[in-house]
Amino acid sequence: QVQLVESGGGLVQTGGSLRLSCAASGRTFSSYAVGWFRQAPGKEREFVAAISGLGGATSYADSVKGRLTISKDNAKNKMYLQMNRLKPEDTAVYYCAADRVFAVVRTTPTYWGQGTQVTVSS
Repeated sequence: QVQLVESGGGLVQTGGSLRLSCAASGRTFSSYAVGWFRQAPGKEREFVAAISGLGGATSYADSVKGRLTISKDNAKNKMYLQMNRLKPEDTAVYYCAADRVFAVVRTTPTYWGQGTQVTVSS
């Protein structure tokens, strides 16, 4: 069982930066691949980024490549999403997620956080 709690969302202007954090419970965080998803108003939840358990592999949605960076600190049981050059279309509720399988965390992860709002003003 893994419990996830996001933090770091807020309001930022176009071109600005934010860093989201996600704290995980449990003693085997390094065994889990983790990822970020987002859901904008009126749209379906979409994949943003993922990283493997030990951090050796990453995956990004095309829309965020080069602007958003996922990272993971297994010693602290935390994961992060550094968001730079933000755009109004990045406005959404952002969710962290975890699963033991890297391929699965990018599609249908088992564990989810409660979400944190990110709003980018134009």
